[in-house]
Amino acid sequence: MIANEVHGTLTGGKRLGALEAVRLINDRDALIVDVRPNTDFKKGHLLNAVNIPLAKFGERAAEIGKDKSRPVIVYCALGSSQVEAAAKLRALGHTEVYQLKGGMNGWLTASLPVTAK
Repeated sequence: MIANEVHGTLTGGKRLGALEAVRLINDRDALIVDVRPNTDFKKGHLLNAVNIPLAKFGERAAEIGKDKSRPVIVYCALGSSQVEAAAKLRALGHTEVYQLKGGMNGWLTASLPVTAK
């Protein structure tokens, strides 16, 4: 987990802790993108998250929306796969792309809710 955080910092991606992410979601209506496989997504994910598995990210990234200035929070299980997805979103012109520190595990460690709906 520490290696993932260092790698994410070095690759230039801004990382948000779980509480910072909640603030961004509530205050600025951030879009939440889960890049885990669909089977993991179905077991539990952040409320209102969109599931675009990393393996299909290139072909489905356009689903994220046309508003390139809307904040986007990307997460995976531990925080390693989200680095690649965040870089792809920035390359597509999204100006505010954030990674969730620790991924889903970081969210759960903060005792924040998830949904399976």
